[in-house]
Amino acid sequence: MKVAKLYKFNEIKIEEIPIPEIKSNEALVKVKACGICSGDVMPWYIEKKAPLVLGHEISGEIVKIGDTIKDEIKLKEGDKVFVHHHAPCMECSYCKRGDHVQCETWKNSKIYPGGISEYIILPEVILKNDTLKIPEHVSFEEAALVEPVACVVKSLKRAHMKEGDTILIVGLGVMGQIHIMLAREFGAEKIIGADMVDFRLQKALEAGADYVINIKEENVYEKLKEITKGIMPQCIIVGPGDIKVIEFYLKALSKGGTILIFTPTPPGERISISINDLYFNDITITTSYSCGPEDTRKALEFISNKKINHKILITHEFGIDETPKAYEITSKAKESLKCLIKF
Repeated sequence: MKVAKLYKFNEIKIEEIPIPEIKSNEALVKVKACGICSGDVMPWYIEKKAPLVLGHEISGEIVKIGDTIKDEIKLKEGDKVFVHHHAPCMECSYCKRGDHVQCETWKNSKIYPGGISEYIILPEVILKNDTLKIPEHVSFEEAALVEPVACVVKSLKRAHMKEGDTILIVGLGVMGQIHIMLAREFGAEKIIGADMVDFRLQKALEAGADYVINIKEENVYEKLKEITKGIMPQCIIVGPGDIKVIEFYLKALSKGGTILIFTPTPPGERISISINDLYFNDITITTSYSCGPEDTRKALEFISNKKINHKILITHEFGIDETPKAYEITSKAKESLKCLIKF
């Protein structure tokens, strides 16, 4: 079978390896679609994992289930499925309070060899705790969006919006667009998008934004004051993992508001904050890292109910041999949103 293997940021090779044999408590899945994640094109983040088979936004079809696990799961051979690349134990102290990404099982569990591969193996914990059967009316292309949509579900839950709030989404790549599509489901009344790429600003309006701000051409702070009548957004989602961007938007937040850092910064970077200002303005700074089983189930529900417009999000489709091209387009972050590898 073919796999797309990354050795360095700009070095991806299409290689052939044997189709793996499953153990009695595993399953073999034929991959049908896999997205290129925006995290995969952060050089500092992805190169520390190299060499690796790329991809974790997966939909596919179960080909074979091991004998000892067949009767313990609701899934069967031939089912269309969404596959999460990590799954928690559901029993530890972190899992009991819903902090699944801190679970050691979640951190250590994985698919083999990776999503951009013609076949993958699912271990028992992923089969049991975060593999979802896809409804017939949901396509493989839509199902490949479950993981990124789930990351946004978690983000918007952690942002703690109240009914009638104004939300600003900074960075209108695919994750920013999904935030726009779902923000009203979590209480937003007014949705503002900010970016410097005209293509993405236009897509944000199609996705449901009420206003967009071109940060290259407009005074963002003054524009936000105008739109909000001086109150400023009660919620800001910062997409870029950039200290200067985070610092700027902290100053653009309403009193009593929440700023959510959606993307990590490189290790070692620091930000200087006035605790006095945070305290007396009742500002909340929070983060959102990946997602867990509750989030993937809610994401599938949103996709199934057509709250996510996949035709806006999926801008490019490629075969596995064109993975390097898909990766390059994603990394340039211009006239693209989600690049999908189809099998």
